[in-house]
Amino acid sequence: MGILNVTPDSFSDGGRYFDAAAAIEHGLELAAQGAAIVDVGGESTRPGAAGVGLGEELRRVVPVIEGLRAAGIDATISVDTSKLEVARAALDAGATFVNDVTAFRAAPAMAALVAERGVECCLMHMQGEPGTMQNDPLYGDLIGEVCAFLRERVDFALDAGIARARIAVDPGFGFGKTVEHNLELLDRLNELAALGQPILIGTSRKSFLGALTGRRESDRLAATIATNVIGLLRGASLFRVHDVAAVRDALAVAAATVRER
Repeated sequence: MGILNVTPDSFSDGGRYFDAAAAIEHGLELAAQGAAIVDVGGESTRPGAAGVGLGEELRRVVPVIEGLRAAGIDATISVDTSKLEVARAALDAGATFVNDVTAFRAAPAMAALVAERGVECCLMHMQGEPGTMQNDPLYGDLIGEVCAFLRERVDFALDAGIARARIAVDPGFGFGKTVEHNLELLDRLNELAALGQPILIGTSRKSFLGALTGRRESDRLAATIATNVIGLLRGASLFRVHDVAAVRDALAVAAATVRER
């Protein structure tokens, strides 16, 4: 899953693809690099981020999705949103995947929309909300609490009529987690397999990698590759990244090695 942020304030690439034409060009490049999914988002969810109004998020996202579809992109188009109206407009424009960091809590009716359209979705765990989630994240049982939350949200999606095969789950690296929480989550990712759903991870360039390496966002590719290879070995099957070609190559080698063994 290639990341396409159509925002001025995303933590790593905010502003680089804020122009629709630049975003469409980059989305096509992500697909050319091997992204099976291009995830278009118009609202930053970095720690401390302020929300974006409905009209502005629609203005950012819809033309890019329409442009990618018109260009004949060879990839699934995903919309990264927690707003029902944005999800509906994105699906009308050609998206077939809804990636909701609130797991349908912000807009419960989004589950019915996904079911009605027969599209795929990803439900993510987040403690708190983006503006405050990193203030003081606390857990009594990190893995147990993440699993229980995701199980409840998967059940909610199933009750709304979404086919089980169309639901992925995301433990939410960096969303209400300390460095230690993120490392434990990665190490014990295989325990989420009990949920029976594909696992998506999004560690690309995140701050916990900077805390471990001392490197700024643009220099965290090696650390990103390490976390995604570990994630693959722990059972992840979807990888949300900025640097598609490099991570895809690393995953291909790791996957071939495991198959051979």
